[in-house]
This record gives sequence, C-alpha cells and structure tokens, in this order.
Amino acid sequence: MAKALHALMAPPSTVARARSRLLRLAPAVTVAAFAVPIFCGLIGTLMPAFGYLPAIGGERWSLDPWRALFDAPGFSTSLQSTLVVGWASTLISVLIALAVAGFLHSRVNRLGASLAPLLAMPHSALAIGFAFLILPSGWMVRWVSPGVTGWMIPPDVGTVGHASGWPLIAALVMKEAPFLLLMVLGALNQVRAPAQIAAARSMGYGPTLAWFKVVLPQVYPQIRLPIYAVLAFSLSVVDVAIVLGPRNPPTLAVQTMRWFSHPDTSRYFLAAAAATLLLVVVSASIAAWYLAERLALPMFRRWVERGMRGGSAAGVAAVGASVGALLALLAVISMLGMLLWSIAVPWRFPDAFPPGLTLDTWVQQSGQLAGPAWTTLLVGGVSTFLALVLTLACLENESRIQRSARSTAPAVTASVWLLYLPLLVPQIAFLFGLQVLLIRLGLDANKFAVVGAHLVFVLPYLFLSLADPWRAFDIRYARAATSLGASPWRVFWRIKLPILLKPLLMASAVAFAVSVGQYLPTLFAGAGRVATLTTEAVTLSAGADRRVIGTWAALQALFPLLAYLLAITVPRLLYSQRKGCA
Repeated sequence: MAKALHALMAPPSTVARARSRLLRLAPAVTVAAFAVPIFCGLIGTLMPAFGYLPAIGGERWSLDPWRALFDAPGFSTSLQSTLVVGWASTLISVLIALAVAGFLHSRVNRLGASLAPLLAMPHSALAIGFAFLILPSGWMVRWVSPGVTGWMIPPDVGTVGHASGWPLIAALVMKEAPFLLLMVLGALNQVRAPAQIAAARSMGYGPTLAWFKVVLPQVYPQIRLPIYAVLAFSLSVVDVAIVLGPRNPPTLAVQTMRWFSHPDTSRYFLAAAAATLLLVVVSASIAAWYLAERLALPMFRRWVERGMRGGSAAGVAAVGASVGALLALLAVISMLGMLLWSIAVPWRFPDAFPPGLTLDTWVQQSGQLAGPAWTTLLVGGVSTFLALVLTLACLENESRIQRSARSTAPAVTASVWLLYLPLLVPQIAFLFGLQVLLIRLGLDANKFAVVGAHLVFVLPYLFLSLADPWRAFDIRYARAATSLGASPWRVFWRIKLPILLKPLLMASAVAFAVSVGQYLPTLFAGAGRVATLTTEAVTLSAGADRRVIGTWAALQALFPLLAYLLAITVPRLLYSQRKGCA
C-alpha cells in the first residue's frame, strides 16, 4: 500500500509530461487534418469559379464561368436530376430506416450484425452488381425468359442510365438506409426505449405507435447530422452516378467531373463554377430540410398530444420495413450475381445460370489486379492507422480533461463537432482546389497524397464509430488500476484498449471500408496515376466484359468484408475466456 501511495504522489516523469503535451495537441491536429484541406480546397475551387487561376490564363476576376455554366447544353436537366435523385433517395432512406426501427423495435438491436455486409460493400461495387441485375440482359430478366416473357434476345427497354434516375435512387437507398438504421441503433443506446414503450402500452398505445410517439422524438435529434450527411452525399455522388445514373445529360456532379477531366484546360473555369453551384445546392438543401423540420414540428407535436390510440402506424411501418427488406435482398442478390459473373464461362442470354464455372477470368486478370489491390490495401491500411491514432489521442485527451478539476470538455466537444464537415461538404467542391494546391507544392500524383486525401474522409467515420463505446467505458476500472499505482498511460494500454478492442476493431473496419470505396479523392489527389480497385472498377463499368468487371468489383467488395470478419473474429480468439471482451 505504501508503494502504491508513493507512486500516486510522485511527480510525473519528463516522458510522461511530453506525452501529455502531445495528447493535448491531438484535437487541434485532428481538426487540422481534415479542416485545412477542405478550406484550402474550397478556396482553390472558388477562385477559378470567378475566373481567377493565373496558371491556366485566368488573370482577372469575372462572371464568365457562370454565364458559360448556365448556357451549357443540358444544364437545367442535370440540375433537376441532381435534386430529384438527392431528395428522393434521402427521403426514402429516412422513411425506411425509421419504419424498420419502429416495426422491429423489440428486435432492432439484433440487426446490427446483419447490417455489416451491406455497410462493408463499397458504393461502386454495389452499383455494378445492381446494374448486372437490372440490365435488359441482366439476371432479373433471365429468370423469367423465355418461359414467362418469350424473349430470346434482350428487350429494348431502358434501365441503367434511365433519365428518371430510378436505378441510381434505388442503389443509394440500398446503402444509405442501412447506414441511417445503424445511426438509429446508436441513438437508441442513449434512450430507455423498452421502459418507455412499456409505459405507453400500459396507457393503451400499440407498440409501433408508442415507438413513434415516445421514442422517435428523442432519437431524431441524434440522427439529424447523419441525415444531412446522406442528403449531401446523394446530391453530389459521382461513382454510383457514373455506373447507374442518367447518361446525357448526367447529374451535375458527373458533368462537373467530365469538365474537370477535359483536356481543354479552359473547361476548368466552367467546372469550378459547377462545383461551387453544387456546394450551394447542398447547403440550400440542408437548410431546406432543417426548415421542413421546424415546420413539421408543431404538426407532429399536435399528433402526439391528441392521444389517439388507433391509426395505421403499424401498417405503414410494416410496409416500409417490407420495402427495406426487399431492397436488402436485392443488394445481396446483386453481390452474388456479380460474384457469379466473375467465375462464369461465357454466359449468353437468356440462360438463367452460366453453363459452367471457372476461375479463368481471375487467373487472366491476376496480373492487372495485383498492383491496384496492393495500392488499395496500402492506402486503406495507412489512412485507417493514422485516423485511429488521432482518434484515440482525442478520446483519451477528452476523458482526461473531463476528470480534471481545472478544465471542462465543451471546448473539445465543439472542435470535434467539426468532424461532420467532410460529410456535409460535396467532395467535388473542394477536391479540385486541393489538387491545385498539391500541384503547386509538388505533392500530387503519389500514394502519400492519396493517403492524405483518404484521411479526410476516413477520420470522421472512425471517430464517430468509436466515440460512443469509448465514452461509455466504465471509469471504475481505471480508478481501480490507478489506486494500485498504475499510471494513466499504463491504464490506457493495459485496461482500456483490451476492454475496448472489439469496438476499436469494428471502427477500424468501417474506416477501411470507407477508404476502399473512395473514388474522387483517389482520382484528384493521385492525378489519375494512382490506380485502386475502385477507380479501375468504375472505369471498366463503362463497357468491359462483364466477367472482367465482376472480377474487379468482387475483389473490391471482398476487402472490406474481410476487415469486418477480422474485427469480429480477433476478439473472440484473443479473449474467448473473458466475459465482455469477446
């Protein structure tokens, strides 16, 4: 006991002081890691949007890029498609997520593990698999041909690339509804939902109606920012829109990307104006959604206060949950179909299944796959590791500040709120400006630049995934270890990390999956010279052999799935005998 008291009263060593100082710098470094590239990139995009970029001849400020944008052929149609796709996919995703949570409120916590495969699937891989499913010669048509339809050749109908954008909307809902449902699950951990629903049922409310009247008002404020992030992403997505979206004219984000990629550098001014307009559209859409929330709040409050016990809430929720289940099934079938294409021999219409299976395509593509696969693993692994270090430093610093009598946590919390910034700002609105900055610094077109660009997006997801489990850590374990003479760093390494290994690995798997799916950051930061599985798969989707496309997309989807499996398996192997750690 005397030794323990002596250790507690002894002054910290020089090394400990240095570590503490570095730890206090963690929030500032973390914010700078994504805020500086975003703000510099936005400035680099805004300048050419108003005619100023001396490197390519823009010597004076002007509104010519905006005039050229408004006069561009198909501009109004592109803008309309962008708004329809963004708003429709977000509304449907929100309604499905809430419907599933309300309908399965008593079993909703069990859905977390089943959401992992859908969340691990990169957007572009899912888009390619869904395209294989709904094409006129796709798997869905083959199931009913020629027996039901009589078709011996593919029908002349438009599916992928349809002007209405419905394939793009469907694919976005397949990805974003599970994400929002996961956010609802996280918010439910902060609410005593079972007890509150039981109390409401004792007053005559049905279970589903009780969830919507009692639990939803407490959950929605916690998922507001994730909804805004989904809206921003749906309005500005590029890779999924290239695969499934309208063709000519495409959505505004895809058209902007085409202008940025044009060999005529004068198009950069036009592209910068379009990217700036997309930023305005996203900002206005988020503001409009917030205004709609404010306008709907009195009506929702009156509905709750009216106290009606009947109604069709259960039926509506059941329909929404059924639609969500159907879309999840289509997503799984899409991935299975893509995998089947990758191992199929020549598979001709209208055969429902390939006449044989072979690994020839994998063998033939192995030489081309190796380089992008290694780059994908390297960039994803390094960016995830850096994000993990910064996140752990921020969270540990936050927990120590909260235990200090001389400081409070709000300042840290306020800076951490900025983590949502990369999720709300359209990628294309700042990545071009960031590329210009990297070129001027001589840092573009290499893997280090790509890692830095990925870190901007990996860091928020990893932090948001790990923050709640870390903050829920029972501080009594640390106090017990400290009372026995353990230093704060020893508590961190020997107590916290082992107990929180499972959520730590799951958060890392989420971050790695985000990195694997990055398309625009890889193109801009790598200047088109750093190839990953995602960039190559999206490029091939324009017209390569389906077996080749399936091979690339299947491997792209396999990496995140393996990361999730490792995150689930490793704690069980290491701590199989320790309750709560496995």
